[in-house]
Amino acid sequence: MSELTSNELIRLSAAALAAKLRAGEVTSVEVTQAHLDRIAAVDGQVNAFLHVNAEEALAVAAEVDAIRAAGGAAAEELHELAGVPIAVKDLIVTIGQPTTAGSKILEGWHSPYDATVIKKLRAAKMPILGKTNLDEFAMGSSTEHSAYGPTRNPWDLERIPGGSGGGSAAAVAAFEAPLALGTDTGGSIRQPGAVTGTVGVKPTYGAVSRYGAIAMASSLDQIGPVSRTVLDSALLQEVIGGHDPFDSTSLTDSFDNLVEAARTGNVQGMKIGIIKELHGEGYQAGVENRFNESLELLKEAGAEIVEVSCPNLKYALGAYYLIMPSEVSSNLAKFDGVRFGLRVLPKEGPMTIERVMAATRAAGFGDEVKRRIILGTYALSAGYYDAYYGSAQKVRTLIQRDFDAAFAQADVLISPTAPTTAFKLGEKLDDPLAMYLNDVATIPANMAGIPGLSLPGGLADEDGLPVGIQLLAPAREDARLYRVGAVLEALLEEKWGGPLLAQAPSLVEPVETLVETHGGSK
Repeated sequence: MSELTSNELIRLSAAALAAKLRAGEVTSVEVTQAHLDRIAAVDGQVNAFLHVNAEEALAVAAEVDAIRAAGGAAAEELHELAGVPIAVKDLIVTIGQPTTAGSKILEGWHSPYDATVIKKLRAAKMPILGKTNLDEFAMGSSTEHSAYGPTRNPWDLERIPGGSGGGSAAAVAAFEAPLALGTDTGGSIRQPGAVTGTVGVKPTYGAVSRYGAIAMASSLDQIGPVSRTVLDSALLQEVIGGHDPFDSTSLTDSFDNLVEAARTGNVQGMKIGIIKELHGEGYQAGVENRFNESLELLKEAGAEIVEVSCPNLKYALGAYYLIMPSEVSSNLAKFDGVRFGLRVLPKEGPMTIERVMAATRAAGFGDEVKRRIILGTYALSAGYYDAYYGSAQKVRTLIQRDFDAAFAQADVLISPTAPTTAFKLGEKLDDPLAMYLNDVATIPANMAGIPGLSLPGGLADEDGLPVGIQLLAPAREDARLYRVGAVLEALLEEKWGGPLLAQAPSLVEPVETLVETHGGSK
């Protein structure tokens, strides 16, 4: 039906696909099949997907096509994104597909219920392509801690795609999906976005229900969109957002102005604050160069650039790595080999619950998960709670106050998303502290509960790899992010001569050429 080839279809934005679907220029089955074909062609090397949901996805696509063909009120009531396929991070429970959280302890486990965001995707009739790879239980910055092998960056198969949501970011960057869902606890949507040249958004804490997202750190976790454009992320956040009585942290606020903000972006007269503590020393030169260019473009577009200071951000990383593992220790206690998931029996000795639990957790959890459980349990233990966890929560309050003061001086804050471009696979795997430093610019937003957006800022001079620009707004002001992000995106694309992903030759080659060019294997 469509005059576009499959190769052309998969490179369209979600908004462009939605427009063609509504106009009858292409069918959802064609679009969904094109992406499934792309997954089959390249994912053997990228390893973005842990499970492909082809049969159900095509059935939903066919249903959308039938409704549109019949016309009438039912067709008019279809959501704008109806028929546009999407991938889902394998931390979000989904009926009919396994949910593993990237861990052996949940290998093959099927949830008896859908997460709230999955219910919303189904209500919007968006075909779910499958579940994407992640660091085990979302613990990592490189997707190398998955029990099912690392995901590779489509820009260079020998480099990491970020983490923990590297699978979702890589799927979108490799044109395997136009949209994806991720979760962001300390930057797990935004940092992968930065190193893969995609857009990643962490909404205001509570703006999107967490019900059905396997908890890592409940006071920090947030589901959010992964896409190739700012508008696409706005469209997806409006689908998945809204109050949910099943989530006690869910906000009752309305976030239905996001798409309008993305479509009518304007920075004229706005104050954009450079966070003094989140650039400069320790940041790769190419990252700084692209960041400074973005500031100049915003200034030329009519924004006023001001510098703000958040002095307590220097403590954010340390406080985060006390709060987060403490909550991990509590949340992962349920994986005990008794109620569901993997069960490993001790080889000798009495068959007690404690010994079954110890054997199961030893076999089912990876090194990084064990490391964080031990650290968190220690921080919560008698005699240490006030010194560690309690003190970290006080630092969190200071960080929130710093942001309050900064937003009194600026409408939106800006920084690089990550201090470097994508590093090589294995480069930091044995150095957890070096790995943790990748989240230095993204963690503060989670600590404060404010929204953050990362968009492609160009390519670093040293290695030609993507750089991310991060925008932060006050809590509940997600629309402000989309307003500014859309302007900056348009300015940067005008500078580059088109979307950043189109600048990467490897992303338009068949997988055989990718392997020949970059070497390496899954």
